[in-house]
Amino acid sequence: MKRTAAITVLTLLFATAFVSGRNVRPAGGTDDDTLRAFRLYTEGIKREAIDRDTLRAREAYAGAIEADTTFAAAYYALASLLLDTDTPQAVALSRRAAQLDSTEKWYLRLYGQALVTGERYDEALGVYRTLSRIDSHNPEVYSVLAALYEQAQLPFSAIAVLDSAELRLGRIPPLTAAKRRLLVATRQYDKAVTEAEALVAAAPYQIENRMILGELYGMQGRDSLAVEQFDAALRIDSTDVAALVAVAEFHNRRRNYRAFLRLTRRLFESDAISPELKAEQFERMTSDVRFYREHYFQLNELASVLAIKYPDDPRIVGLYGRHLIAAGELDRALELFKLHTADRPPVSDYFTMVIDIESYRQRPDSADKYAGEALRLFPQKPEFHIARGHIRSYAGRHDEAVRSYRAALRHIGTDSLRGVVWGCIGDTYHAAGERRKSYAAYDRALRYDPDNTMVLNNYAYFLALEERDLERALRMAERAVEHSANNPTFLDTQAWILHLMGRTADARRTMQLAISLDRSGSPELMIHYGDILAAAGERYMAEVYWRKALENGYADPEAVARRFEWLRTPRTEETEKTSGQ
Repeated sequence: MKRTAAITVLTLLFATAFVSGRNVRPAGGTDDDTLRAFRLYTEGIKREAIDRDTLRAREAYAGAIEADTTFAAAYYALASLLLDTDTPQAVALSRRAAQLDSTEKWYLRLYGQALVTGERYDEALGVYRTLSRIDSHNPEVYSVLAALYEQAQLPFSAIAVLDSAELRLGRIPPLTAAKRRLLVATRQYDKAVTEAEALVAAAPYQIENRMILGELYGMQGRDSLAVEQFDAALRIDSTDVAALVAVAEFHNRRRNYRAFLRLTRRLFESDAISPELKAEQFERMTSDVRFYREHYFQLNELASVLAIKYPDDPRIVGLYGRHLIAAGELDRALELFKLHTADRPPVSDYFTMVIDIESYRQRPDSADKYAGEALRLFPQKPEFHIARGHIRSYAGRHDEAVRSYRAALRHIGTDSLRGVVWGCIGDTYHAAGERRKSYAAYDRALRYDPDNTMVLNNYAYFLALEERDLERALRMAERAVEHSANNPTFLDTQAWILHLMGRTADARRTMQLAISLDRSGSPELMIHYGDILAAAGERYMAEVYWRKALENGYADPEAVARRFEWLRTPRTEETEKTSGQ
């Protein structure tokens, strides 16, 4: 809450509908005016209190003021009604009421409240100073006056006001809390601790007092004392969610993660926190791979708590399954997701996870079975048609894969995804040896999305393999690199096309960048770099990279052997042309 808003809320504690019994009778005017003013004022009270007709009440109060301009109670009553709708007018009316009867505390309170509501804090400060003298037993007056001093950036004056209130009225929790906050804000930690210690001594079994003192000890860096108070608080009530959260966060800030996770487990076991919030907290904690690795066993306990408490909550099932996958327990994750594919209503994410895991395990028959089940339940979801296309393409069932991809197109609403699917169709046709259909599909993909980097790269590379349309292939490769500058595979394609075009120096620079960015040790990239180095006349370094390709598992050792044989032959124009074959 903003400081100005806090002042307004505090002043609203005053009962503005109450009308003081003092000076209700008009103070001046003729007898007729006096009688008329009093009658209208009484009518206004009736309209306001009984009929709830504030419009008629305002008219009656205004009539009373018109009949007798010294009728303070009428000014007060009308100002109270206008406070929220016409603050400037309320300020003027309440000021007039206070001027007409400066001894009436209710009038002065309303005037102060109107000034605060109108954000005229400097004027309000003077009014509340006066109130602190004539209404010295009212805790709300001290509270607002302290807030006004704080607004004026005079925190020490605010503290002095609250000290004065404590001397007159004793300890009042809201004022004590405000004073403690100001002491902390002014870095008077010792005084704040003294205040909190007095609270604990007076009420040692109130958990809030223990938590306050613990937090103040923590601010002073006296962590052992802070922990002692936190432990005492949790002994009072070990299920208090606010206390558990605060203590857990204290240990988190101190990087005492074992204690933090121990307390988090208690929170996860509590029914006072929703599963959604627990899932969000778990996902935040596990987003840091290092933290996940170092505290795996405690995080595993948290995941198990959630799985046991909420066995059918889709978000928790997904969370627990992903946790098992991260732990390398693919079989358990697969078993979990397969079990939940029988849930009704069905959850599509469960089928997605089963299909992904089965595909990763290279079990296309099982993956295809679950893709079919998913399509029976979710026939409009294009992702399952696409998944089935991937499965069948991987299995070499190219015609069926193309049919699945085309089925997906009937349910896709965006051009970018259409471009992706047409790219998959192009890849499938190319794998089937149908190059004409493959290139036609790629052309269609690029009409939907000219910046589809996978299509641009694959199309360019396949053209390069045929050594045809190299200028066009280079433009596509350059466009792919432009949109994904640090992709070593795309740079490899660009470098290879440059090599085929005889631009060896450019090819070498590009391929060198691809090798430096590659973290997988790709043997294909090393073979290409060796070929480009050989074309540049760097035979020794070419051999180095060809050997690295073999060491990294290049799929065609005989092709590498032919390259070594080439190195051993005399260099002629003809042998130079055959390098890299």
